[in-house]
Amino acid sequence: MTKPRLRIGLIGTGFMGKAHVFGFTSAPRVFELAYDLDLHTVADITPEAAERARITLGFAKGTARWQDIIENPEIDLVSITAPNALHKEMSLAAIAAGKHVYCEKPLAPLASDALEMTLAAEAKGVQTQVGFNYLCNPMLQTAREMIRAGELGEIRGYRGIHCEDYMADANGSFTFRHDPAGGGALADIGSHALATAEFLCGPVTKVMGDCVTMIGERPDGRGGRKTVTVDDVGRAFLRFENGASGSIEGNWIATGRKMQHDFEVYGTKGALAFSQEHFNVLHYFDTSDRKGRQGFRRIEASPDHAPYGLFCVAAGHQIGFNDLKAIEVAGYINAIAGKSDEPFNFRAGLRIQTLVETIQSSSREQRWLDVK
Repeated sequence: MTKPRLRIGLIGTGFMGKAHVFGFTSAPRVFELAYDLDLHTVADITPEAAERARITLGFAKGTARWQDIIENPEIDLVSITAPNALHKEMSLAAIAAGKHVYCEKPLAPLASDALEMTLAAEAKGVQTQVGFNYLCNPMLQTAREMIRAGELGEIRGYRGIHCEDYMADANGSFTFRHDPAGGGALADIGSHALATAEFLCGPVTKVMGDCVTMIGERPDGRGGRKTVTVDDVGRAFLRFENGASGSIEGNWIATGRKMQHDFEVYGTKGALAFSQEHFNVLHYFDTSDRKGRQGFRRIEASPDHAPYGLFCVAAGHQIGFNDLKAIEVAGYINAIAGKSDEPFNFRAGLRIQTLVETIQSSSREQRWLDVK
């Protein structure tokens, strides 16, 4: 039976633009989707770049004007992987045109912008998605199931961290991420740590933040230097609604770290430990194990941890980063088809930006703040 077609326009072809394309092309081959997905038009900064992207990524058309994607009535879904400061303008234009919007995180530089985008999408009735694909890992799903089932008992403590080193070189150029509109390390990668904390342990109610700029200026690309005001490291102590306490860190100058998205959860009956650097493994400690036999055991990703089995029939062979994007895309397409709720919509993205801003305010004021 012929399926309806969902025609996609992509804005931006960097790392995350390619990841979105991998998701769009892999998801229909792994999952039974309600739509066939068409790569309709890709937009990049110049006509030459757009044409290269069209050929390389497999789109039917290319353009140097992102507005062409918005204005084209044939396009149903707009995928936005442009710099953070452009997310609001592009998303609002797509929403006004009645298109579904898949936007990379952070949703917007300011919570007030994210709120405007959220309300516009909800009023228009379009389906939205913010790119937090680490949450799609079957091991994180398993961890949440174990916590909710009470296997860890009462949750007492949480530690989360997202560290990389892509800004560790002090002679690295000033980028859009260093602009205040880009957000800094807490917004850029600490947002993942916050999303994971609430995914596993529920709402955060109070924060105490510490945001630090370690590299105060960078080359501007024109022979001069430019002042940096955003944080290189953002940390926060957390209090959860369930009574647990914890901490998170977002750090983009962590020398040697490439993808340390880790967490530890401590309960009265057990504990969990996880590292994105080995993200097909979850470590579990059970207090009921007899003395002399206690220790963290490895839970290997396998077909028993859906949807791992759709990618690989053998345990321990592992799935990868782009597979998580395919899982994210599949969940979003199901929401567009009305088969499920949006996995991580603009309102969820607004929540994360609210947490980020509350931590930033707490750091400036040097006191605990309630999350509103």
